[in-house]
Amino acid sequence: MDFSPKKINTFLFFKLPSAWWSGVRLAEISEKEANTQVTHKWFNQNPFHSIYFAVLAMCAELATGILVMYHIKKSGRKISMLVTSNTSEFSKKATGKISFSCIDGLLVKSMIEKTIETNEPQKFWLKTIGINSNKQTVATFAFEWSIKIK
Repeated sequence: MDFSPKKINTFLFFKLPSAWWSGVRLAEISEKEANTQVTHKWFNQNPFHSIYFAVLAMCAELATGILVMYHIKKSGRKISMLVTSNTSEFSKKATGKISFSCIDGLLVKSMIEKTIETNEPQKFWLKTIGINSNKQTVATFAFEWSIKIK
């Protein structure tokens, strides 16, 4: 799979349709970071006229998980991945366009290299911060990922 935003967003449509219909999109990806975004719309709002927390969670998880997928693909190995835990903190009402950024790509790469080298499962935390168009933090998520050789 090509890891361009267009290809990943098409992948979302077919494999994670609830994220796609909610407006979650990959904006950019590189070896070091991934950026996702979601815009407040009628379809993804809560009764308080902001983005429903589960939609924010999908967007945040994509920002971390796509980095894991990217580095697994680059490794050329069959490696399974799974979220084993997560935390979140909400600091501001989520309205407008919310962007999540995860800059832990090199950590992911090193953990994949370690699991290949040792043939042992690895667990690691990836953090992503959601900001609004005014550059204010709206939410912070952390996901514990587990990877192992298939």
